[in-house]
Amino acid sequence: MTEDRDPERNRFSARLMRTAQVGGNLSGAGLSFAANRLFGGDDSQNRNAKALAAALGKTKGPLMKVAQILSTIPDFLPSEYADELSQLQAHAPAMGWPFVKRRMRAELGPGWQDRFAEFGKEAAHAASLGQVHRARLHDDREVACKLQYPDMSSAVESDVAQLRNLLGLFKRMDGSIDAEEIIEEIGDRLREELDYERERKAMSLYREMLEPKDFVHIPEPVAELSTDRLLTMEWVTGERLVDYQDASQDVRNGIAERLFWTWWLPVNSYAVIHGDPHLGNYQVRDGGAGLNLLDFGCIRIFPPNFVGGVVDLYRAMLAEDFDATYAAYEKWGFRNLNKDLVEILNIWAGFIYGPLLEDRVRTVADGVAPGEYGRKQAFEVRKRLKEKGPVRIPREFVFLDRAAIGLGAAYLRLGAELNFHRLFEESLEGFSEAAVADRQRQALQRAGLAELEA
Repeated sequence: MTEDRDPERNRFSARLMRTAQVGGNLSGAGLSFAANRLFGGDDSQNRNAKALAAALGKTKGPLMKVAQILSTIPDFLPSEYADELSQLQAHAPAMGWPFVKRRMRAELGPGWQDRFAEFGKEAAHAASLGQVHRARLHDDREVACKLQYPDMSSAVESDVAQLRNLLGLFKRMDGSIDAEEIIEEIGDRLREELDYERERKAMSLYREMLEPKDFVHIPEPVAELSTDRLLTMEWVTGERLVDYQDASQDVRNGIAERLFWTWWLPVNSYAVIHGDPHLGNYQVRDGGAGLNLLDFGCIRIFPPNFVGGVVDLYRAMLAEDFDATYAAYEKWGFRNLNKDLVEILNIWAGFIYGPLLEDRVRTVADGVAPGEYGRKQAFEVRKRLKEKGPVRIPREFVFLDRAAIGLGAAYLRLGAELNFHRLFEESLEGFSEAAVADRQRQALQRAGLAELEA
């Protein structure tokens, strides 16, 4: 008899336990903060950041995922905090074998081990919402089994509520950004990440969208060994992007160009982005000639008119047309705009679009270190918004901005030198919102995602 799965569907008792757990762990971090403030010292910020990262690492789950997201937004957190929190995704502690056996039995039934020729007892990778085990099927295929941690649905609701409190405090202290839509967006995307059936369908969507680019490989899911909390897929191997930092310029440029198409083709042709910029989600194959794209839990499907606004803003910036930039922000969904706020937003737009506006070979941010990417501009924007804001950011902006920053950081790591303007113009050939809407509708239907997005 398999484990009853209904109790994990957002139980009130589980939410209470989650709130107590998170509160206890963060209280421990708070004691560290208090001690560090009392005794001071030059290293107090580093110690505070390590305490917070340790607390969230014990907590697991959505709040840890949120910390990773916030760590990728330039200047949203002090650099010490961003550096520590960015490590959570790569070094999350795994759950042990007794847990794995219980969870696999719940998903595939009591004879689950008979369905594998081999199943690794130790996790090959552990992250915020689940962990991955390497296994081998009876037909000798090697597979990755992505297994969700228990009570994650309850954890999402509890942690989103705590996030609302934390960002509410941030708004009162900072006053530059109205975070309401940020919270709603993160909450919805976290709920989607818990649905492994949706992720399996998103993999099929990406296999179709990127089919014209044969250098990108998407792992093939194994439907008969997958559920809404277990995702079994082809095991793929490759090298890390950072392993190519010392490769020849031509090799690094080739990898960067393939990254460009892997990200921008779905955006400009289907209004879909891969919203997790973690460098571990890209693997390099064949000495730089190919890429593996991994982890499809955070796939953001936009209304086509939002991507129309992205293109409109690009063209407005290219033409240096202030009124057109104003209209593009309104089309995106920025609210209560005025001339001063648009001028401030253009500082950030100038940074994001900068490489796309210059028709020349260049790095993505000349002379900027990876850890400093976007910090100068974000600091200036935040400073001005404190005087003129707050600005209400549309929810669609959150993961678009996050993913664009992550992609830019990968270009910096590689030291890539490309003509980004010409690549972007090529990606826009034949662009229209109507064509994007039509392609998106058909692709979602074929992937089985149309009903979920309706």
